[in-house]
Amino acid sequence: QVQLVESGGTLVQAGDSLRLSCAASGRTFSNYRVGWFRQAPGKEREFVASINRSGGITRYGDSVKGRFTASRDNAKNTVYLQMNSLKPEDTAVYYCAVTTASGLWYSPGQYDYWGQGTQVTVSS
Repeated sequence: QVQLVESGGTLVQAGDSLRLSCAASGRTFSNYRVGWFRQAPGKEREFVASINRSGGITRYGDSVKGRFTASRDNAKNTVYLQMNSLKPEDTAVYYCAVTTASGLWYSPGQYDYWGQGTQVTVSS
């Protein structure tokens, strides 16, 4: 069992930056690949980013590529999502999730444990 807690979400203006954190407890965090997803009202959960166990490989959804950066600190059991040049369409609840599986890093179904989410609202 892994417990995940996201934090850092808030109301910002378009063009601002924000950093989300995902703190993990339970099993050895470095064994898990981490994904970031988001869900806006009335929309499906969308892949945002993933980061491998060591932090050396990251992948991003097309809508955030070049603006968002995922990183992790396994010593602190924490993963981060740095979000720059935020747009109103980035408004959503952001979730972190972990998996031991490889492949299909963009699919929510691949992930075993999820946090409760943190709200990010970007005003225009």
